Amino acid sequence: MTKERRALQLAICVACLLPLIIGGMGVLHGPAAFGHPTDVPRDLDSQFRYVSGIFLGAGIAFLSCIPHVERKGARFRLLGALIVAGGLARGVSWLDAGAPSLGHRLGLVMELAGVPLLMLWQARIAARAVSPPASAGRAPPPSLPSHP
Repeated sequence: MTKERRALQLAICVACLLPLIIGGMGVLHGPAAFGHPTDVPRDLDSQFRYVSGIFLGAGIAFLSCIPHVERKGARFRLLGALIVAGGLARGVSWLDAGAPSLGHRLGLVMELAGVPLLMLWQARIAARAVSPPASAGRAPPPSLPSHP
């Protein structure tokens, strides 16, 4: 189980790179960081940076789940649910406004497939942590009495 737990921790760490980098860039540079015009309305720039800050915060919060990942189920599920909700909203945009760029489509895959898979994996690790394999901790079977 330790190897699988470590693999999950590594996967979460790698997955966190996206919200940390993209969210940070969005907060610091606004839409211009992603090749969009710099002369957007102030309210749109504010909303973009706000959402980027939430994305950055989600990345930091997911990082906080890495130590003792088997005990962070409630936090992990809440964060995952927020990401899935964002992915669903991105899907609404696709239906309403048309297909987004490749980067956003890849984000949609991560939000609606990658994160739920990580949530299932975390739940598996958590379940194994509370109920070790059947053979662990068992007393040896009683020995049969010997007859002379």
